[in-house]
Amino acid sequence: MIVNELSLEQAWTMLSSDPDAVLIDVRTTAEWAEIGIPDVSSLGKQTRFVEWNMYPDGLPNENFIAEATTELRPEQPLLILCRSGARSAAAAYALTQAGFANSYNVVAGFEGNPSPSGQRVGGWKDSLPWGKQ
Repeated sequence: MIVNELSLEQAWTMLSSDPDAVLIDVRTTAEWAEIGIPDVSSLGKQTRFVEWNMYPDGLPNENFIAEATTELRPEQPLLILCRSGARSAAAAYALTQAGFANSYNVVAGFEGNPSPSGQRVGGWKDSLPWGKQ
């Protein structure tokens, strides 16, 4: 599976400079509520929240494409974010296959990858604006 990828810095730059760029967080409702959400309000934007896997059962969201792309144009840049970049890669691939060729996986995710101590580091939460729902 090959998908377009962006670092956190590249994602923020694209969101800042392209008025059509959209951030889509594909984590679960529990993750949004318990861990936090990205805040792009300083850019005059709102994050879209669409589960890739449904909480609490973890089943795939069969309506993901429709929910994620409502009122969007196929040429718009879609920046996909999950916890660490795995679900978002799959979601970006699915969106690309559905005709949204400018879909990007934000590789660091919201929380980043586990450090040797087990704490997740290096994600959106460590360097870009975020808050609680």
